[in-house]
Amino acid sequence: MPDRIEEIRAYLNRLFPVCRSITGPGNRETLKVLQEIVPLEIKEYPSSRPVYDWVVPPEWSIREAWIKNPDGQKIVDFDRSNLHVVSYSRPVSGKVSLAELENHLHYRTVLPRAIPYRTSYYREDWGFCLSYEDYQRFFRKEGEYEVLIDSTLEEGALTVGELLVRGDSPREYLISTYFCHPSLANDNLSGVVLTAFLARELSRRKNNFSYRIIFVPETIGAVAYCAHNEAAMKAIDCGFVITSVGGPGRFGYKRSFDPEHVINRIIEQAFQESGIEYLVYPFDIHGSDERQYSSPGFRINMASICKDKYYEYDFYHTSLDNLDFVKPEFIEQSLRLYLDVIGRLDDNLVFVNQQPHCEVMLFRHGLYPKSGGGMLPGRNTSEELDIILWLLFLCDGTASLWQVAEKTGFDFKDIVRVAGMLESRGLLKRIDERMTNQS
Repeated sequence: MPDRIEEIRAYLNRLFPVCRSITGPGNRETLKVLQEIVPLEIKEYPSSRPVYDWVVPPEWSIREAWIKNPDGQKIVDFDRSNLHVVSYSRPVSGKVSLAELENHLHYRTVLPRAIPYRTSYYREDWGFCLSYEDYQRFFRKEGEYEVLIDSTLEEGALTVGELLVRGDSPREYLISTYFCHPSLANDNLSGVVLTAFLARELSRRKNNFSYRIIFVPETIGAVAYCAHNEAAMKAIDCGFVITSVGGPGRFGYKRSFDPEHVINRIIEQAFQESGIEYLVYPFDIHGSDERQYSSPGFRINMASICKDKYYEYDFYHTSLDNLDFVKPEFIEQSLRLYLDVIGRLDDNLVFVNQQPHCEVMLFRHGLYPKSGGGMLPGRNTSEELDIILWLLFLCDGTASLWQVAEKTGFDFKDIVRVAGMLESRGLLKRIDERMTNQS
C-alpha cells in the first residue's frame, strides 16, 4: 500500500498549479483528479438559475493574461502564477497609461514579496496582482503599458462534487470543503486533499451513521447545494467544514454556533486525549460555509479543526501560502485527528433498554458475580458492572452514549464497548435517533 504521506504529497503537487475559481474548467479538472481517490459524483448547476437570494453566475475561463511595459517586456504573466490575475476578471486588451493601470493593480506593502489573492466575482471588473517588490521594480516608467486578459464570462455551470457514504443508519453527518481557490496551499488545497482521503477512509470501514461529503465553491457553491438538496440538508444535525489543515502552526478548532453541542465537546476530548495543545475559536459570523449550513433555515452545527486557521497566519491569501508553507505530514496529522473525532461521533449511538420494567436479572445473563452480599457500591464493585447498571438505567431511548459518559464520569470508549456487549445479549437495542442539541 502506498505511504499515505507520499500520496498526499503527490496530489498536492498535481493540484497546486490548477487555476480554480467559483466556476470553470479548473474546478472540473480538480474533481476529476480527486475521483482517483474516491468515486465522487460530479454535479452541475446551470448559470443564471436562482438559488435562494443568489443567482448562479456565468462560468469564467481564462487562457492568457499579462502586462508589458513601454519597452514591450512582459513584466506580469499569468503563466508564472495564476494569482497574478484577479479572479473573474473580464476580458481586456489594449494600451493604458500608468495612471489608469494603477487603479487595477493589487499588492501588499506589509508582505513585499507576496502576490495577493483578489477576486471580483459579482462586479464586472479586471485587475492584476503582484508583489510590492515587483511593483516598485517594474512600474516606475511613464508611458503606455499593454495589457491582455484573454478570459470569457459565458453561460455555463457551477460544478460540485458529492459522495454519500452509507452506514447502518440513514442519519447523516455533513463533511464539506471548498475548492474555489487557485494556487493557495493551506487555504484551501490542504482541506480539499484531506477531505478526499478522509472520504476514502470512511468508504473503507463499517460506519454506524452515513456521511454526506461535498466539495463546493465557497459561499455560492454551498448556497446552490443547499437549494438543490434542501430536504436532505435539513435532516442533518452537525458536521465539519474542512479548511486550513496543513500549516506549521498550532492546532485549533472553530466551535459550532451552539457552543454546548456534543460536536464541540468530542473535539476537545480528542485533542486532550491526544496530548495536543489547541486553540479555541468561538463561532463567528465571518468565516467559511458554516454561515450557510448554520443559517436559520438549516441550523446545522458545523465545526472546523484547523492547523493555522484562515485569517490567523501572515501568509493568508497570498502566494506565500504555498507548498513550502504546507507539508503533507501536517495534513496527515490533521487527517488522523479528524478520523479520531469522527470515530467518536460515529460511536455516539442511542440505545433503549429492552427490559425497562424494573432491573434486569444480571445473573441470568452472566453479568453478575457468582457470590453476592459483599459488594459496596463504588468501593469493591467492578467498573464494568457499574457501567452495565448505569447503561441499563439511563438508556431509555433519549440519552446518547456520550450523555451517559458525561453523567456517570466513565470513559466514553468503555461505555461504547459495554453497550456493544449488552446489545449482543439482547438487553439494549440501538434506535435511529437524531442527535439534536445534546448537552
